[in-house]
Amino acid sequence: MIFSLRRMFRLFRFLIVFAALVYMFYNVFNLFSEWITPVDHYKIPEGNALKVFHHEEGAGLIMEKTSMIERLRFFYWYGE
Repeated sequence: MIFSLRRMFRLFRFLIVFAALVYMFYNVFNLFSEWITPVDHYKIPEGNALKVFHHEEGAGLIMEKTSMIERLRFFYWYGE
């Protein structure tokens, strides 16, 4: 088998450029994802904002006492 050095050099150069571009695109997308997502999802709201969800121990007991039909009616009525 005959291996052309010029052809192997082109292939090696292509692989290096391809790897550099993949690394560059990865870092650009990582930068955009950090810019888009908030820093802390669970921080306390500031200003006039309200934190809607508050986990309570007794909240699950109320839903257990209701029947399946009442829960289904509640779901269709409020959409929750």
